[in-house]
Amino acid sequence: MISAFFIFNQKGEVLISRLYRPDFKRSIADVFRIQVVSNSDVRSPIITLGSTSFFHVRVNNLFINIGKSYFGKVDEESVKNNFVLIYELIDEICDFGYPQNSEIDTLKTYITTESIVSTSAVAAEESSKITMQATGATNWRRGDVKYKKNEAFVDVVETVNLSMSAKGTILRADVDGHIQMRAYLSGTPECKFGLNDKLVIDKSEHGTSDAVELDDCRFHQCVRLHDFNSSRTISFIPPDGEFELMRYRSTSNVKLPLRIIPTVNEIGTSQVQYTITVKTNFDTKLSATNVVLRIPTPLNTTSVDCKVANGKAKYVPAENVVVWKLPRIQGGQECTFLGTAYLTSTTTRQVWARPPIDVDFQVLMFTASGLIVRFLKVFEKSSYQSIKWVRYLTKAEGTYQIRGAYVFCAVRAVLRVA
Repeated sequence: MISAFFIFNQKGEVLISRLYRPDFKRSIADVFRIQVVSNSDVRSPIITLGSTSFFHVRVNNLFINIGKSYFGKVDEESVKNNFVLIYELIDEICDFGYPQNSEIDTLKTYITTESIVSTSAVAAEESSKITMQATGATNWRRGDVKYKKNEAFVDVVETVNLSMSAKGTILRADVDGHIQMRAYLSGTPECKFGLNDKLVIDKSEHGTSDAVELDDCRFHQCVRLHDFNSSRTISFIPPDGEFELMRYRSTSNVKLPLRIIPTVNEIGTSQVQYTITVKTNFDTKLSATNVVLRIPTPLNTTSVDCKVANGKAKYVPAENVVVWKLPRIQGGQECTFLGTAYLTSTTTRQVWARPPIDVDFQVLMFTASGLIVRFLKVFEKSSYQSIKWVRYLTKAEGTYQIRGAYVFCAVRAVLRVA
């Protein structure tokens, strides 16, 4: 449930507010803006401030895209000019705080209030489109769409989540994926979309050898699954423009694109030595880009001597980490970081929590789940030729964590007596 809805301007002033609970005060918006929105250190989606717990998540500029579809540019002036329309949209999207519908074309079927935009011609065109939308066969697509060049773009985007222990045991390895589609197709086309032959989305069938197993599959409302069990294909009439065709998770047979082998030696109380090796686990024709390793150091570190043959490594004292950046790693390549952290002496030994190594990366044309698109076909009554593009992207953004294998080396002082 959503307890409140706020829109701020650049000064932090509240322009739009809607409270769904009687015990919720408008002043709580200032707490959220100062402590959460303006605080770059807040990474958790759940934070408790005083007696209030905030649950917050960002979903691909959802409300901005809705605003743009109605009144074009989203700024303070347009929000003020269209505040009545915005309140109508809020009430349609959320019913007493419970999210109901955020599909733009569906909203335009019910919310037909004319927006205030820069030119009246645009408003008239939108009104005409809404009328055609309301009488069409599908509530997510108009029938008058025309393009000179008919194209369909499919992006399979996966985020890998990994947690590995110091002994190399995988504590967690799963994939959050979604298929994003941009359909610039004329008329009302029928699309057929084929996935892996050995694809399992029924939990009762999990455990099949060499199968790609998916959990929590959610499809766009346009999707029809009547042929899925027999041919692993889905049929749909796509909305015009960009939309999310499918969202899924995978917790079995996850292919980890990068293997991190860390060894950390604590030399007495004065030094920590690092040997971090990165190995790729994909075809030599592919490459990982924007690879960043955040290697933790003790709190009493004074300096770090870094040696790398690939990329650049730099000690960041404010964050107590060494940041090792690799612009590109080719498949089959191996890169190593050697470092020595020098520690200041302390009166009492500080306990080092030994945080995990965080790894960020992107790998094009690779899926950690093994999901592939076998084909995408477009059928339309005018029989026009369409161009189809399919791209795969696997990435990690603070979700790929490996704990180092720590080795302790004691240093003893020997007193020699002449």
